[in-house]
Amino acid sequence: MGAWQPLPDDLPPEVRHFVEQLRQLKDRTGLSLVALGARTAYSKSSWQRYLNATQPPPRQAVVALCRVAGVGKEEAERFGVRWELAAQAWPKPAAPAQAPVPEEYEDDPTLPWWEPPPKEPEVPSRRLLVVAVALVVVLVFMGVIGALALG
Repeated sequence: MGAWQPLPDDLPPEVRHFVEQLRQLKDRTGLSLVALGARTAYSKSSWQRYLNATQPPPRQAVVALCRVAGVGKEEAERFGVRWELAAQAWPKPAAPAQAPVPEEYEDDPTLPWWEPPPKEPEVPSRRLLVVAVALVVVLVFMGVIGALALG
């Protein structure tokens, strides 16, 4: 494919290795960044940031690229390990004066458009508890009446 712009000299080795492997995987697909964006639900500009090491990709983006490239399970697992090492070593962005610097990058919870967002756990309502207690009382009452009728 086309020539990649050089990676920054001060990149940690884990990040450099990961991004180089990611670039090779992208080149294996034969897709442009626009086409890759359409196939993975991550935009062209996002892929530019990931492949030029200006921003770490979310794990789901790496998984999507592996899927598009037809990567086998073992190789995809190796990419997962490389991602973890790179994410831990990735240079932290300069923070504004008031904002604290994040301690480490977390896996971006962004999901592809075809996966529904995870549902928030619902807190049982008081009404549900009242209905459950009422049912238990009715069952006990019916048991007592049935015992009296038999006795």
